[in-house]
Amino acid sequence: MVEQQWFAVRMIVAETENQPWGPRDLEPGEIDFEERITLWRAESVDAAIAMAQDECERYVDDLGGEVLGLRQAYALAMKPGHGVEVFSLIRRSELLPGEYLDRHFDTGSEHQSSQSD
Repeated sequence: MVEQQWFAVRMIVAETENQPWGPRDLEPGEIDFEERITLWRAESVDAAIAMAQDECERYVDDLGGEVLGLRQAYALAMKPGHGVEVFSLIRRSELLPGEYLDRHFDTGSEHQSSQSD
């Protein structure tokens, strides 16, 4: 038996219609993109991605939206717990730090609770 380990899988859902549970103020042509990171105990990264894909398909069947083609996985170095890193993605860029955050993470159109320096 292959030993299982923990994986975090990142997927994106596109929400194009106003829903009672989610976007309520979408204008025609606007799309909310929901980034979801879920945890899975699996024998391989491929198995974890398959489980996440199945769950995400059920998620959109229940709540609406479309699962986009991005599937990224991260093998956790430790069991999930307080303060354990559950996802990491390194992207190389020539942007300065503030420009990088503005371009990729803080565009002003996020639905979020945040804290910044």
